Amino acid sequence: MAFDDDSKTPPNDSLIGNLKGYLDTRLDLVRLEAQEKAKTAFVATAHGVTMAVIGLFFFIFLNVFLGLLLNEVLDSPYWGFGIIAGFYLVLLIIFVVGVDKKLFQGLADKTLDNTIYKSDKRN
Repeated sequence: MAFDDDSKTPPNDSLIGNLKGYLDTRLDLVRLEAQEKAKTAFVATAHGVTMAVIGLFFFIFLNVFLGLLLNEVLDSPYWGFGIIAGFYLVLLIIFVVGVDKKLFQGLADKTLDNTIYKSDKRN
C-alpha cells in the first residue's frame, strides 16, 4: 500500500487543503477590495455633500446680499428681493419649457461612461 506511513498526507488532501486556502485568500481579497471601494465612495460622498452645503450657503447669502443691494439702490424695502425672485422665476420657466431632459442625459452619458471599468485595478 502506498500510504503506510502516517506522516504523509494523501495527494488529494493536500490539493483540497491548497484549494481551500486559495479560496479563503481570494474571499479575503474580495472583501478588502469591497471595503476599499466602500471607503472611497463614502469619502467622495462626504466631500461632495460638504461642498454642496458650503456652495448652497454661499449662493443663499449672495442672493440676500444682491437683494439688499438692490433695495438700497432702488430705495425700497422689498423691490430688490422681488427682482431677484423674478429672475429665478424666469430661469425656472426657461428650464421647464425650453430645456429638454435629453440635454442632461447626454451630459450624464459623457461624464459617467465606463467609469466602472476605468476604476477597476485588475484590468
